[in-house]
Amino acid sequence: MQMLIVDDEILFVEGLKSDLHSETFGVSTVHTAYNIRQAKEIFEAHPIDIMLCDIEMPQGSGLELLTWVRERYPKTESIFLTCHADFKFAQQAIQLGCFDYLLKPVALSQLEEVIVKAGAKINKESELQQYSRYGQFWVQHQPLLIERFWLDILHETIPSNLEAIRASAADRNIPFSEEMRFLPVLISVQRFYKEMSLRDEKIMEYAIQNSAEEMIVEQKEKGQVLLLGSQKLLGIVSWDQEAEPEMERLKQKCEAFISSCRQFFYCDISCYIGNRAFVHELPSMVHALSHLEKNNVAYNNTVFMLSGKKQSSKPVTLPDLPVWSVMLKEGSMTKVLSEVEQYLESTMHTGELDARALHQFHHDFLQMLYHVIMLKGIQARELLSDAVSMELAPRATRSVTDTIAWIKHIMERSLQYVNTVEQTQSVAERVRNHIALHLNEQELSREEIANHVYLNPDYLDRIFKKETGMSVTEYLVQERMGMAKELLSKSGMSVSSIAAHVGYSNLAHFSKRFKSVTGMNPNDYRQQHGRNGTSGKSKTE
Repeated sequence: MQMLIVDDEILFVEGLKSDLHSETFGVSTVHTAYNIRQAKEIFEAHPIDIMLCDIEMPQGSGLELLTWVRERYPKTESIFLTCHADFKFAQQAIQLGCFDYLLKPVALSQLEEVIVKAGAKINKESELQQYSRYGQFWVQHQPLLIERFWLDILHETIPSNLEAIRASAADRNIPFSEEMRFLPVLISVQRFYKEMSLRDEKIMEYAIQNSAEEMIVEQKEKGQVLLLGSQKLLGIVSWDQEAEPEMERLKQKCEAFISSCRQFFYCDISCYIGNRAFVHELPSMVHALSHLEKNNVAYNNTVFMLSGKKQSSKPVTLPDLPVWSVMLKEGSMTKVLSEVEQYLESTMHTGELDARALHQFHHDFLQMLYHVIMLKGIQARELLSDAVSMELAPRATRSVTDTIAWIKHIMERSLQYVNTVEQTQSVAERVRNHIALHLNEQELSREEIANHVYLNPDYLDRIFKKETGMSVTEYLVQERMGMAKELLSKSGMSVSSIAAHVGYSNLAHFSKRFKSVTGMNPNDYRQQHGRNGTSGKSKTE
């Protein structure tokens, strides 16, 4: 603390300054002033905690100085020292808020005792002010501290036993009772209708959180809504009763909340209501709700109750994928999309459709689609490298709505791509692509190829020869023998398998054709050109 002595008697001031043992009562610096003007200058330059002041001085009284100090430095404690025992002076000093009023001459021990008391008052007020700041901090940040407490329980950073939870609550000064029971409500944002930046999405999540606190929890003292991340929130509602009407009322509040979110926050939301549980049981309860949410791939904007909910054990009826494949090859993509929607809707109604079944369907359909687009000469990476595909693909198995959106997009892209390729490719390019895709088929012939491009075989030969310098049949043989040479030199396949792979069912016919092109039979070619591990003795059957 810092102290100021104000008196017009210079010898008194200097004597008092030298006699006071200031370090014993926590005063580090003692300033001196001989009139009001000097005292004010010191106040403006230094933080004065205690002022010892005479009342009667030539350039202004101590009472005038005290009035000025109280207006500008209300935390300073003032002690008056005077030669006059005038009751009016004392009364006025007390009214102005002086700490004490002492008559000169004053015993040094008495003065030091009063200074110690003034210092104790200053320290106590400082401590109370500090506690006040802590209290203000607690009031302002209590929701965040309690939210952190709940998240630590749910993530099991705090072990799921009553003793550990009780100790953690005590450490954080959070009220806790072992008898308290809660009802968890998992809130899942299934999708937003509007395109949003990541920042906008976070703002919307906070808006949804506030709305859930108002509509589901209703009163702050009854619970809290936590942000779990990944478009998921958790309402924790204090729940002492187990009455059916109260559960029905909670369900109605969730339904009203869902309706509000659709209208104001442009999103689909589903709520999953758990069972009443003690605090240490909440992690496993929330895990069960998360499992229920993950398996809901069929319904949007719905309230689900964990109680009485059983997992479906019905086997999944597989769609007629071979028929769909034929339809896709023929370009009937709209019909296939209609078939997909009907299939998913029927499995929803029968209760077969869960996350696992939708995941299987997604991969089976993808496999079929990749096969069809490969036959049409389309690379999957070219088809699915656009921004929309990259956005839809990761969400494709989250729900039926997302699956249909993804399938619709990918089939529209396929149709556009096929039409573009067919319009931009020349007849010769289309022939070469068709041969490359069907090289192993025995039925591949000049007539079949001409039928594929809707031209007369002789006319096709003239067009193809004009662009490539050879007939369709010559080009077909060249490609088949080129593939056969690659397989003979690089693989351990038998000659008969290689013959079948390049479209020859008759081994002798293949060997004769191969020799007419290369000048040697297949085995001799392998002996001469085979890599390590495939040369030498080779299989012929």
